[in-house]
Amino acid sequence: GIIGKVREDARETISTLCRYKGVEIIAGAVCTDHIHLNIAIPPKISISNFIGYLKGKSTLMIYGRHPELQSKWDKAFWARDIM
Repeated sequence: GIIGKVREDARETISTLCRYKGVEIIAGAVCTDHIHLNIAIPPKISISNFIGYLKGKSTLMIYGRHPELQSKWDKAFWARDIM
């Protein structure tokens, strides 16, 4: 179904974007409503900049493949950070 395809695309997209920036995925899981990532970010990249990049680019790439999701989630693919 669509959820399975979105999960597959999210996994591929995140993997690709991490590889572009030299970020190693140590462990990760794409669940139905959230994603767990344990990543190693090179010291030259700030954590907040990388997470912003990952969220922004992955949203554009996933909505590019699944434009119908934009209206479903009101353009908010990622939840706001809660820390």
